Amino acid sequence: MNPKRVAILISGGGSNMVTLVDSMTGDHPARPCLVLSNEASAGGLAKAAARSVPTAVVDHRPFGKDRAAFEAELIKPILEAGADIVCLAGFMRVLTAGFVDRFQGRMLNIHPSLLPKYKGLHTHARALAAGDTEHGCTVHEVTSELDDGPILGQARVAIEPGDTPETLAARVLIWEHKLYPAVLRRFAAGDRRPVWLP
Repeated sequence: MNPKRVAILISGGGSNMVTLVDSMTGDHPARPCLVLSNEASAGGLAKAAARSVPTAVVDHRPFGKDRAAFEAELIKPILEAGADIVCLAGFMRVLTAGFVDRFQGRMLNIHPSLLPKYKGLHTHARALAAGDTEHGCTVHEVTSELDDGPILGQARVAIEPGDTPETLAARVLIWEHKLYPAVLRRFAAGDRRPVWLP
């Protein structure tokens, strides 16, 4: 069995990308084939290159509001790399149904909330404002609905007295770095049973 080829899309520092790349060794059923960013200044690009993973940049700005034209360029390096699986890891552009449908059942995303709660942005502040006792992160299959799609794993974090959005985000991130590699390993092996942590 040849390992699955994984393309990882980032917009920033790429901490989740790094944990995914570093996990894909030994008997792991997948290997990274590309780290792709819409930001040339994304810190994760240098981290990927340092790990000998090919990188590419497709800047969204020249395309203005023409998302289809941007995605037509975005998809080219993914196809050229022969990606079997696409992982969104802090990729801050909303993808259209046309793009998502090309990778239906092969695209994963990590979201910092216990979906279906708190789709979209500012999830940590929203959990605190709601008075929740727990928060966490979710890995899910990407569908054309934002932060929707079958759940492939969740990690739960207790909300502590005095938590701020920043302290809560930092604790959730620790679990993101455990959950995403665990889900990818299972998913790449053809197993879609959810991973529950801790």
